[in-house]
Amino acid sequence: MAPRLAAAPAAHPRIGDLDPPAAPAVASPLVIAHRGAARQAPENTLAAVDAAHRAGLTWVENDVQRTKDGQLVVVHDPTLRRTTDAARALPGRAPWRVADLTAAEIARLDAGGWFAARFAGERVPTLDRYLRRLEDNHQSLLLELKTPTRYPGIEAQTLRLLHADGWLDRAHLGRLVVQSFCARCVRTVHRLAPQVRTAVLGTPALRDATRYARFTDGINPPLDHLTPRWTAAVHRLRGPHGDPLRIYGWGPEAAPGAPAAAARGIDGVVA
Repeated sequence: MAPRLAAAPAAHPRIGDLDPPAAPAVASPLVIAHRGAARQAPENTLAAVDAAHRAGLTWVENDVQRTKDGQLVVVHDPTLRRTTDAARALPGRAPWRVADLTAAEIARLDAGGWFAARFAGERVPTLDRYLRRLEDNHQSLLLELKTPTRYPGIEAQTLRLLHADGWLDRAHLGRLVVQSFCARCVRTVHRLAPQVRTAVLGTPALRDATRYARFTDGINPPLDHLTPRWTAAVHRLRGPHGDPLRIYGWGPEAAPGAPAAAARGIDGVVA
């Protein structure tokens, strides 16, 4: 397990000094590129970000975890076996958990060759590099804290990096949502940075969704769990910034993109 990080020093600004911007009106369902354009390039890589950009997708979703030596990297699975050559490059280190490897070890891995030969040599990006590429492409970010209970303090660490890279200024707040399946962790993000928009993943009972609305701006469920009653009830709730909760659906049914979201009456789809 990665070491617990120290709390931010007192000199660090409380990342909530700015008022949140008004949520932009959604004229049509938003399409968010799942792990970047993961059908055109290896997921969660800079190549996937660029592929989404070329396709005209301004929002991307990604996952962040922490290495053994405390660096934040963009990768979905708890292990690196499926999406890198870790089994070949690091024999004897099975099961190649992100949390068991250093950032330098992970940086050596090929994260693209498994997808297609032309992507051989693509790397697992650090969150810092990923944010800089999004900035270069003028893209927006739906950022998932992946299994944050495995990485104590990752909420504050992620917010510090977002702050350092300029993603918590007024110009960026409309381009960022932080989400997790861990509702308690989302509440921590809201407490540390109340101006940041957040979302809870899953399909909570309506009584829980009502409680979550105190600290989250959205509930993001798998599409195959949606019902018209649940969707309407969640949309009637207002989050901490005063706006109706948004619903971004995901899962295998998300492949059609915006039409699927529109048919279900939700605000967007992660596809």
